[in-house]
Amino acid sequence: MKLNSIGLNADKSKELSNDLNSLLANFQRYYQNLRGIHWNVKGKGFFDLHVKFEELYTDANAKVDMIAERVLTLGGIPQHTFEDYIANSKVPVGKNVTKDEDAIRLIVDSLKELLIIERRILDASDEARDEGTNAMMSDFITEQEKTVWMMKAWLAEEI
Repeated sequence: MKLNSIGLNADKSKELSNDLNSLLANFQRYYQNLRGIHWNVKGKGFFDLHVKFEELYTDANAKVDMIAERVLTLGGIPQHTFEDYIANSKVPVGKNVTKDEDAIRLIVDSLKELLIIERRILDASDEARDEGTNAMMSDFITEQEKTVWMMKAWLAEEI
């Protein structure tokens, strides 16, 4: 078994890097959705939601950077074109979303897709003994589960 510079199995690191690139593509689409709903939401909840969506897209932007840097740490090359993001993402596209309820549903649906990918990466990083990726995924999952709960509460729906 060949180890890379950080002491991990090189083949498993390459696989994790590919999985992280998939997460990166999906996070970029999520980020763009958040920007769009931040700009376009209308209605009586505008002031509160406008601030909340900015908080979420600022956080998503930071996570995009963290994911890309982890790809680099594992020896990969982060995807960085819209073409890559479109081809490799499953997060739904939110185009011209202006209604508050539709915006919140878009966030919940997007986070559901991200959580599926993150749990897959969590399992793979655990198997690879990659604590750095594992810790990152664990932190992301914890934060996003709470966000889903809060958004579902706003929608008056069960988790």
